[in-house]
Amino acid sequence: MASEGDASFEALYRRLEEVVQRLEQGGLGLEESIALYEEGMRLAVRCRQMLEQAQLRITRLRDELGLYTGEGMGEPHPAYEAGEAETDLEMG
Repeated sequence: MASEGDASFEALYRRLEEVVQRLEQGGLGLEESIALYEEGMRLAVRCRQMLEQAQLRITRLRDELGLYTGEGMGEPHPAYEAGEAETDLEMG
């Protein structure tokens, strides 16, 4: 597998699932269990960072476009609610 820094979210998450499954199955020695636990924690942290970065990108994009406010998708910009926004039809 590529290094954690180069791998996709999906690849890291699949590996995390494999690690968790092996730990849950048991039958591992102490050192192997600790090594897998450490790997799993690193993978979990990296996956969380990637999700947070993706969420930040989406938030920035929504803010830049000015289409939505708040946490929930589908909440129109206040100008649209007030009927103040111009549309292409109104402008042309």
